[in-house]
Amino acid sequence: MKFWLIFILIFFAVRYLLPIVLRLALSGFVRKQMRNGGFVVPPQARPASGPTSRPGEVRVDYVPPTASHANHSHGFKGGEYVDFEEVK
Repeated sequence: MKFWLIFILIFFAVRYLLPIVLRLALSGFVRKQMRNGGFVVPPQARPASGPTSRPGEVRVDYVPPTASHANHSHGFKGGEYVDFEEVK
């Protein structure tokens, strides 16, 4: 009987009291972070040197080097091909 009484008390405490306590604690934490500026995203740093682009233009930071064509055979048009059947 003592076990069931303790079990019921713990169940109700976890079911009804714990969500209220967590809501109060987390809302206080979120308020504190908002006051301290904890959720502010810092502005992106722009490099001082380099050309500036006008609005509407695309600026490319990095272009990977192209593969040399000496490694490929002249008749090669693509990769491996796999035949498959469509299942309905």
